Amino acid sequence: MSNRRRGRECALQAFYAHELSGNTLEQTFHDIIMNRQDMNQNIKEFACKLVRLAHQHRDDIDNYIKSKALNWDFERIAILDKLILRMSICEFLFFDDIPPKVSIDEAIEISKKYSTENSGKFINGILDSVLLELRHEAKINKKGRGLVE
Repeated sequence: MSNRRRGRECALQAFYAHELSGNTLEQTFHDIIMNRQDMNQNIKEFACKLVRLAHQHRDDIDNYIKSKALNWDFERIAILDKLILRMSICEFLFFDDIPPKVSIDEAIEISKKYSTENSGKFINGILDSVLLELRHEAKINKKGRGLVE
């Protein structure tokens, strides 16, 4: 498993804990991420940054999800699917060094491990549609090998 995958999985666990506990982000980071002995500092910082940005831009990110999940009541989308979608869209928008296809592939794999049997297809469909919209709106700013199509 790649370091970033471990970071994403840890970020998902922290995001989930934060959603359910009502603890502050800082307390959640301390409890779930920073105390981990199996990850280096760079991956811990990646996980914290991912959760912080996804949480900070939650309303905008959720609007993208809602606009693409037309046949779904947003409140009925599985919480883990929502969190995975938020993190992936956050990667699209704020992590210039991560190719969108990597974000989508990682989201699908993580959803297979942590969510429902059909989550991968659902997440893939939403992320593909959001990515198209973001490219159309010129909100994706990724440069370098593998980052631009």
